[in-house]
Amino acid sequence: MQGRLKLGTRGSPLALAQARKVAAAIESAQRWPEGYVEIVKFTTTGDVVQDRPLADVGGKGLWTKELDRALIEGEVDFCVHSMKDVESVRPAELHIAAVRPRGDVRDRLIGADSLDELKQGAVVGTSSPRRAAQLRRLRPDLKIVPIRGNVETRLAKVRSGKVDATLLAAAGLKRLDIDEGTAIPTDTLLPAPGQAVIGIESRTNDTMTQSVLTTINNSLTYDCVMAEREFTRTLGGTCASPIACLCVLEDGDLRMRAQIYSQDGSEMVEDRAVFDCGDLETPAQLAKAMLAKAPDSMRRLFGAQ
Repeated sequence: MQGRLKLGTRGSPLALAQARKVAAAIESAQRWPEGYVEIVKFTTTGDVVQDRPLADVGGKGLWTKELDRALIEGEVDFCVHSMKDVESVRPAELHIAAVRPRGDVRDRLIGADSLDELKQGAVVGTSSPRRAAQLRRLRPDLKIVPIRGNVETRLAKVRSGKVDATLLAAAGLKRLDIDEGTAIPTDTLLPAPGQAVIGIESRTNDTMTQSVLTTINNSLTYDCVMAEREFTRTLGGTCASPIACLCVLEDGDLRMRAQIYSQDGSEMVEDRAVFDCGDLETPAQLAKAMLAKAPDSMRRLFGAQ
């Protein structure tokens, strides 16, 4: 490589923690000195607009468009993202070159020891359509209100009593060294596609940078998250679509469990599939089959018809 690599990231505490982990992994793999990978911080529209749900102001692209521009224009060599926040359809100029090993995929409940222990009519803050639908299905009595901001902001709203509880990704809390809340089993709350995965994106034509990034790629996590993203893409899923999906390796096969919901959680379609690593056709067929079984009221929440 000629010169230092530039890593683009959002400036939130979690994004910076993830960026530092990736930079350290690259430096270790390449035997470069500490700090050789330069971290460049960007403020995204998603960071600025905090008073409305993402679906109302442009969707998941609000987390990535400033980074996408900087990467495409060559201001940085690669970007680091939380994969659950990356749209399933990406610009042709960009390529997901690597992912890190997956962390804890579970959600953590902040504010109570379990969902059952939440008081009747408790106010739960979340702007995730998936979490909102799952909570409404499990506890129709709960009052779900939108809540935005970084991890500390959302924790502070529980501590101050503005909401009784919230749900946060266990992996994100661990990366920030925050030990709060109770982990909810995936049998109860299936996670979002791409949850707990740090992704690394480069320019499609930058094979030199890609050759560096692939040295820290976790191939199993890559296969799993690509299957989840293909499932979401085929659904036409957006940040307004209540989608839960998890792919894992078991007995030599990839096994996917997936759920789609109505917004109020009253309706759900669930299915599973078993397939080989690298097979993206089966996740796509699973999405089509689930949409075919869904009522019209649910299908309208997805772009695919």
